[in-house]
Amino acid sequence: MKISTKGRYALRMMCDIAENDNGTAIPLKEIAGRQNISVKYLEQIVILLSRAGFVKSIRGSQGGYKLTNPPKYYTVGMILRLTEGSLAPVACLEDNVNTCERASECNTLFVWEELYSAVCNVIDNITIEDILNRAKVNCGNDYII
Repeated sequence: MKISTKGRYALRMMCDIAENDNGTAIPLKEIAGRQNISVKYLEQIVILLSRAGFVKSIRGSQGGYKLTNPPKYYTVGMILRLTEGSLAPVACLEDNVNTCERASECNTLFVWEELYSAVCNVIDNITIEDILNRAKVNCGNDYII
């Protein structure tokens, strides 16, 4: 499994918004500058985040973006599934029910199930808040996501 730049940048964007939240909306240009990501690319990502209800857009001269919920609400898994789609290592695990005709005789299925379970256990149990807290511990008060 390889996470695309879209998934990585979406996670960085969400962390940046959470880290720099001072009660006002954060302009995309500021996020782009801090994260060294083009505004054009962030515009594509913020559409996904906005449609999913993860961020809200504030229009006007003081416009920008804010998280719709506290940072502890958003897991890495929520963001990656939104941007990447399924994170299952094999196609037969993409749906809730494995409909593969070979599932009952597949000797390697347990490997893929355990791998998927391990990945989900990590990404579904780390929040934006956890990332920010870890960054503070590792880098002091001045940290970069």
